[in-house]
Amino acid sequence: MSEIPLVGLEQVEAARVLLDGVSRRTPMEGSRALAERVGGPVYLKCKNLQRTGSFKIRGAYVRIARLSPEQRAGGVVAASAGNHAQGVALAAQLLGCVSTVFMPEGAPIPKVEATKAYGAEVRFAGATVDDALEAARAFSAETGAVFIHPFDHEDVIAGQGTAGLEILDQCPDVRTVVVCTGGGGLVAGIAAAVKAKRPDVEVVAVQATGAAAFPPSLEAGAPLKLPTMSTMADGIAVGRPGDLTFAHVRDLVDRVVTVEDDALSRALLLSLERAKIVIEPAGAAALAAVMEDPTTFTPPVVVVLSGGNIDPLLLSKLIRHGLVAAGRFLSMSVRIPDRPGELARLLACLAAAGANVLDVAHQRTGKELHLDEVQVELQVETRGGEHTEAVVAELLEASYAVHRA
Repeated sequence: MSEIPLVGLEQVEAARVLLDGVSRRTPMEGSRALAERVGGPVYLKCKNLQRTGSFKIRGAYVRIARLSPEQRAGGVVAASAGNHAQGVALAAQLLGCVSTVFMPEGAPIPKVEATKAYGAEVRFAGATVDDALEAARAFSAETGAVFIHPFDHEDVIAGQGTAGLEILDQCPDVRTVVVCTGGGGLVAGIAAAVKAKRPDVEVVAVQATGAAAFPPSLEAGAPLKLPTMSTMADGIAVGRPGDLTFAHVRDLVDRVVTVEDDALSRALLLSLERAKIVIEPAGAAALAAVMEDPTTFTPPVVVVLSGGNIDPLLLSKLIRHGLVAAGRFLSMSVRIPDRPGELARLLACLAAAGANVLDVAHQRTGKELHLDEVQVELQVETRGGEHTEAVVAELLEASYAVHRA
């Protein structure tokens, strides 16, 4: 592909001036739990505490602020599953501009309501963000409203890059910056700022394994579209890198790593329990990467938590999923004789093993069940992976047939 000019430090610094009084200087918190694993200081850059709950307000505001008065008078349009939608809506409201946001039908209700509360007109289009993007572009062509791309524009990248300047201000001796990555706007901006001032700092992009478009694109030497995507991290589920963000990642980012959904769940749980910070699955990607392979990150490490907009119902499911992934929640079925006292004996065995029974259900019919058997479905809380294995071992030693869900 032809050479594309990268965003420079002067553009990021100009964006910081433009954002003064608009975006918040988000806190950076030390993490003892991660420092023990990494072998040196680890800090969490809490972009989830930015206005609208993510970094998106930075890029959206810079992009809209640099439109001409005539362009702003015609309004802006965007497409998003939630975070970019809120960033565009608030930025437009602050700049006195009408905004229309297209969202997929399944967009989380809290994100939809927040986008409306910031003054945007929300329209639904299709089942995916790609469907919403197509509808937004069609709306732009029809009405003249300026399309605000979620990541692939130099003003957006420059705005997101101001987070990189904050990182260098708050942690001058940083050696590694780890960034959640979807379309690449945030990591492109951070890399542009950090590499310009500290080329020795390693910048690592992290994608969800089920929506990792950058690795195959980098291998091919050009942006490629994924045929399918499947991840709980909807905020970074982007099927194709932008041409501009691809160039930045190719030239400025040191490496791209991927994390499974189970790792995202464990990271979300650690963030809640140890850091007391609420983040969404997409916002946990960088944290998950450090947790999964801590010795590959040179301290001091700054982990960017990119978003905290999560539906409370989804949060409850993810906490449960995280407990399972961390080995602290065990779902299993056990066959026992169908006679008085057998259930009590099974529960006594679990109690002796130190397991806390959360739920019990009986099933008396099944192809593999004998007439004198009953299958007991159990959900059990344990103290962690080792304890879970010990509980199962106790049941097996007591001659129970255990099938883990």
